[in-house]
Amino acid sequence: MLSLLKRYRRFLLVAALLLYPLGAFLLGGRRGRDPNFVDRGVIALTAPVQQGLTAGIDGVVAAVRNYLDLRGVRQDNDALRLENLQLRATVQALGEARSENGRLRKLLAYAEAVPGPEIPARVVGVNPVAKLLSVRISSGEKDGVFRGMSVVTPDGIVGQVIRSTGGYADVALVTDPQSRVAVRVQRSRARGTAAGAGNGPLTLENMLRTEDVEDGDLIITSGTDGIYPPGLVVGRVTQLEKKEHGMFQGADITPAVDTSRLEEVLVVGSPYSEMTTPGGATAEGTQK
Repeated sequence: MLSLLKRYRRFLLVAALLLYPLGAFLLGGRRGRDPNFVDRGVIALTAPVQQGLTAGIDGVVAAVRNYLDLRGVRQDNDALRLENLQLRATVQALGEARSENGRLRKLLAYAEAVPGPEIPARVVGVNPVAKLLSVRISSGEKDGVFRGMSVVTPDGIVGQVIRSTGGYADVALVTDPQSRVAVRVQRSRARGTAAGAGNGPLTLENMLRTEDVEDGDLIITSGTDGIYPPGLVVGRVTQLEKKEHGMFQGADITPAVDTSRLEEVLVVGSPYSEMTTPGGATAEGTQK
């Protein structure tokens, strides 16, 4: 018997410590009593453990709850971020559509005001070769576009058709060095020639030194070259140079149309269309 007690003394001690509070509770029933020294000892031993376990469990529960909350917030943020990207894309598309709608309305109003046939087209390509400044448009022979026809926007002239196929046409810009346009000063009606000089201002040529020209004058087409209808805006005079000697005066002309930003254009026939063949020959010459 003594040997058994020695062998299981630890087990018996633990069992006594665990059973004592239960026995005390059962014996005490509903009547309260003051704790004795054993109760105090048991409470002193078990309270820190209980407190630690409670704190650990609360910490785990709080961590799990925080993780779930953060996971939900992260998912909400991802959803809001995706929605924001979609809304921004929609706003950008609407802005582009609004801008295009404004340009097309302006083009339509101009087409209605100009006499004669007008063929709308989009710019679908840009010639990368610097020797010929040109763009490709989305209308060709099947649409009634032929070589020699002029291309304009509501702001002014763009260039001249130099090649046309079934569904496309190439347009030499007025800024091309080979371009020559018969022009006049709108205010004084003085005549001259606007010559292309590459990507930059046009050059005013063949303007007599005695003619009345000033900086800021509006330059328009004269219609005498058989290419462009008269009265189309070309640009404004800048850097006027009145020479003391010689027959002519010079100036730069800032083009009315920024040819580097073209999107939609109109192809218009020459006022001398009865003298213009599909090959582009006219009574007074063509732009090569």
